[in-house]
Amino acid sequence: MTDTQDTIAVRDAHRFDERALAAHLLPALGLAGPLEVRQMKGGQSNPTFLLRAGGTELILRKQPPGQLLPSAHAVDREYRVMTALAATDVPVPRTLHFCADRAVIGTPFYVMERLVGRVFWNPALPELPVAQRRAVWLGMADALARLHRADWQAIGLADFGRPGNYFGRQIARWTRQWQESKTHENPEIDRLADWLPPRVPAGDDTAICHGDFRIDNLMFHPTEPRVIGILDWELATLGHPLADLAYSCIQYYTPPDVFRGLAGLDLAALGVPAQDEYVAAYGAFVGRPVRLEPFHLAFALFRLAVILEGILARAKGGNAAAPDAFEVGALGAVIARIGWDIARRAD
Repeated sequence: MTDTQDTIAVRDAHRFDERALAAHLLPALGLAGPLEVRQMKGGQSNPTFLLRAGGTELILRKQPPGQLLPSAHAVDREYRVMTALAATDVPVPRTLHFCADRAVIGTPFYVMERLVGRVFWNPALPELPVAQRRAVWLGMADALARLHRADWQAIGLADFGRPGNYFGRQIARWTRQWQESKTHENPEIDRLADWLPPRVPAGDDTAICHGDFRIDNLMFHPTEPRVIGILDWELATLGHPLADLAYSCIQYYTPPDVFRGLAGLDLAALGVPAQDEYVAAYGAFVGRPVRLEPFHLAFALFRLAVILEGILARAKGGNAAAPDAFEVGALGAVIARIGWDIARRAD
């Protein structure tokens, strides 16, 4: 392949039988061979690949190899939610094929269209002029609001999750996930697991929640500040929309050396909206005023800390999706500490 800007050769840990994939996929999609495969650079969870055949470029996502936690790496759920959302104004890639047969390449996988646009890895948007940055953040708020406005019952996702008691169930789930993936002690995760349950706010709205909504999981139009594709749907479910909103605000609390965070930076000088402006814009797009409480932010950081500990466990087990999994997973302790600081100051 000639396009190597965002791809690499397939990592040894993620190699599969490319001939078997070609024999299965090319007839299914009506494409001519040969099939070329490269791995996308990003991603800590489900390995993602760029396919090229007959002048067409596609994206393949699959489960990682090895022993996985129950319900993790749910590529079938990714495929289902994106397919359903194609009938709405939510920007998603077009899905093309799902294969549950592990005999083909060793794990379930799906194929979708390859979108061409911009992915911003740093929320400070250093590659853009200052005057263009606010519009990109508002484009992110608009995309999240579109998702939360989608009628999940009308598009066939009434059984995509359990409406009601979202935060209570999620706290229990991620506490259990932490216990199952723990490779070392992280006392702040334990403290948050105890602090969160009695502080769940009243009210129980339900929407389709992305579960990992942040700026680098979005693809923007090549020249316009609007999202053309929300990516990486592995954690999607029916849930409380403020969980997604709080998660998208995490980088306001992390320093630049932790996931390229914004904490301590002069946002006005950068042209990046402050959290209050971003949240208000989301509220305007969704059609109602919203308010994030310390609970929502502490919950988002607790959940992320457990996810990072899971990445660390996969790295130690030899089946991580990215080469920097050890470094990324080690940030679970930092994220939990930030979350516990928010919780502690709220009391």
